[in-house]
Amino acid sequence: MIRSNLSSFYLIGGKVKTPYSQFARLMIMGCLILFLVNSASSQTLELKGLLSGWVTVNTQDISKPQFGLYYIPEFSIKKSLTQNYSIDFDLSLNVNGTARLRPQEGTQTSGEIRLYRMWGRFSSSQFEARLGLQKINFGSASLLRPLMWFDRIDPRDPLKLTDGVYGILLRYYFLNNANIWIWGLYGNKNTKGWEFLSTRARSVEFGGRFQHPVGKGELALTYHHRQIDPNQSLFGLDKANVSSVPEDRFALDGKWDIGIGFWFEGALTHQSSELLPHPWQKAVTVGFDYTFGLGSGLILTGEYFVYTSSQEVLGSGDSMKFSALSMNYPLGILDNLSCIFYYDWKNENLYSFLNWRRTYDQWIINVIGFWNPKLFQIYQNPAENGIFAGKGIQIMVIFNH
Repeated sequence: MIRSNLSSFYLIGGKVKTPYSQFARLMIMGCLILFLVNSASSQTLELKGLLSGWVTVNTQDISKPQFGLYYIPEFSIKKSLTQNYSIDFDLSLNVNGTARLRPQEGTQTSGEIRLYRMWGRFSSSQFEARLGLQKINFGSASLLRPLMWFDRIDPRDPLKLTDGVYGILLRYYFLNNANIWIWGLYGNKNTKGWEFLSTRARSVEFGGRFQHPVGKGELALTYHHRQIDPNQSLFGLDKANVSSVPEDRFALDGKWDIGIGFWFEGALTHQSSELLPHPWQKAVTVGFDYTFGLGSGLILTGEYFVYTSSQEVLGSGDSMKFSALSMNYPLGILDNLSCIFYYDWKNENLYSFLNWRRTYDQWIINVIGFWNPKLFQIYQNPAENGIFAGKGIQIMVIFNH
């Protein structure tokens, strides 16, 4: 039995969310796509999708496995306006559901249907302007990323899924490989990236990034500004009649090939409020990678990450330190073996992931083993952290069409 209303659909045992405001956005995008289809003389249409199913079993209680399903259909259309300029649209949904077997409590299920991407873009060989729900990510690090400001891409996740942000992104690429980014965001009140304070509703975020070649690599400066909502924090700023608190982020990152790959990322964040206990946050990562000539080639990647929150910009405070090591080795044409290790120096905890992957034309099979603490301290993704807590195994099958 199914019952519905304007804002959501409900299924027995779980809830499938379809916010009403997203229907409005879908209608707008649909009208734009129909206009493009009807007026196009030179265009490319594409419909593809990703379907993934997984099961996770934890050794603490093998009688309570978890099942999951992801389906991401994607529709895209591209039209050439002139020889140098084109316009394209992309629309995709995230349809997902989970089931947790509880022999004595019954099966617990949940589901969701929501927008995954919805953007339009005007572009040339050196410039692009993209508007809508999109992924914005940058930086040099790959395992522990201080510049994970707008996404939550998890290197453990074979699908590399992440929520997008609503906004406009402008990028220009110079002939010497330098590039400049300018963005403005609106309507992203949920926390994203490393944020622990949400953005004030109906406020605009803005920032930019400039990247320039330096020797055999590149160096970049990044800035972002937003207004945080203190009423959603745990510090009771609402009692002081504070409606919003400005936040500024500054970052410097670079990457070079000097025989081995070397990179660093450093980010400084400041909330302009004396009422917050730690208004300054500093994060730094240094990393390297190298391919050893063993068999098909062993790729080794390592990073060291330090995060500190303090009352003063140069003061000491609460901190955490992590090391990460990733190894990737192709076993043949179809098979690949990879592993990731994290070490929490403060709590003396080791996180271990081992993934065997077999790839066909459209099918991918992943068998993942994990051995982790019960409480995660790495990523801001509670759902994924809960799945990989403790010790266990996950089998994931992916189909691309």
